Amino acid sequence: MALHRSTDARFAPHGVTADQFVLLLALNESSTLTQRELADRIASDPSTVRAMLVLLEKKGFVRRVAHPTDSRAKSVKLTPNGKRKLRKLWEVGQSIRDEMYQSMTTKEADILIRLLRRIPDILSRGRTTV
Repeated sequence: MALHRSTDARFAPHGVTADQFVLLLALNESSTLTQRELADRIASDPSTVRAMLVLLEKKGFVRRVAHPTDSRAKSVKLTPNGKRKLRKLWEVGQSIRDEMYQSMTTKEADILIRLLRRIPDILSRGRTTV
């Protein structure tokens, strides 16, 4: 929670929340996703993702279009403006990561990174233990 609050505070001047940053990052990792795929990717419910997308679309960071083969779905992709914003937010986030790592030993930081990298795989298998 403290990390989330700190990130929200640092991202606020840029008009984006920590959750919206995660969404932008997921879109950057895949050229185009449906709203459902995006919700699954960031482990959020579809209505929350839709609300975030509406806001990000108004800011010009994402674009939603009809899915080419599924008339019920929308495809989402980052706009060039969204990619620029994501690069800026990544820089802002780096200062947060630097602060965290400075308070850890190298070994602790390595362990943290290794554990964090395991979380998506563990959650995708439905396990709840790390």
